[in-house]
Amino acid sequence: MVSKDVIGTKIPSHAADIERGRLRFFAKAIGETDPVYADVDAAKAAGHPDLLVPPTFLFCLDGERTDGFSLIDLLGIDIRRVLHGEQEFSYHAPIHAGDRLTFAGEITDVYSKKGGALEFVVRTTEVTRNGELVAELTNSLVVRNPEAAK
Repeated sequence: MVSKDVIGTKIPSHAADIERGRLRFFAKAIGETDPVYADVDAAKAAGHPDLLVPPTFLFCLDGERTDGFSLIDLLGIDIRRVLHGEQEFSYHAPIHAGDRLTFAGEITDVYSKKGGALEFVVRTTEVTRNGELVAELTNSLVVRNPEAAK
């Protein structure tokens, strides 16, 4: 069982640089055809200083922390019972190639369903650029507890 006592636990922050090549690759991989994500001239013509970050790209950057399994280790969860649940993005400002972002997460909720067979750990991550909040990411980690389903 995941204790509600972990609510409020801070996840160590990390920084990431937004690179053009990665944005182009990501846009191609998700089938994004709007040129503001891959062509600098098109992005600038649309009023952006550089390539625009595709909406779900921040999830990739957040997952690149050097201690990617720290949350699972902190909670003492068996990785074989973990599933990625819901993902939500709230943007407060456009993000572009050349930006340096800081990701600071916190566990904001813990709850269960199906009599404890499924536990949900919700993490909210604030993404800042030079101290300005540019996005918030919320995701749920689902922990399967087969013993509780019996």
